[in-house]
Amino acid sequence: MYKFLEATVADHMTRSVKSVSREMTMRELEDQFERDDYNAYPVVENTRAIGLVTKYDFLSCFAFHPTQMLPHYDDLMNRTVGDIMTPDFIYVHADTKLTRVLQLMVEHQTRSIPVLEDDRKLEGIISREDVIKALASFTKTAP
Repeated sequence: MYKFLEATVADHMTRSVKSVSREMTMRELEDQFERDDYNAYPVVENTRAIGLVTKYDFLSCFAFHPTQMLPHYDDLMNRTVGDIMTPDFIYVHADTKLTRVLQLMVEHQTRSIPVLEDDRKLEGIISREDVIKALASFTKTAP
């Protein structure tokens, strides 16, 4: 368990990350969610992460609210990622401790967190599965 306390994101993150652009339509985003079976994508512009879009963001467009009339389905599906993304999102750096990532995931009930360089350049992503694998690898006892 002590090794987990010292572990950092750099050794456990996924470096090959699929991202989306703010111009992508909801219809295209829906197709990509289905194809990749991901729960979130960083929104990237000129190699810099400018937001995060999740399945929750997608679904919230269809939620009924007493103060809002539901738009036509085709109108919703023609909206863009830029319309629904979260511009203020949680991110970490490669040197962030996994204990901090675990804490952020639990506090914010998030499944994955983008890993950014200081200039907000996308470096990777760390998921719940990555943290679980790291925890398991450091806590297994030899037979």
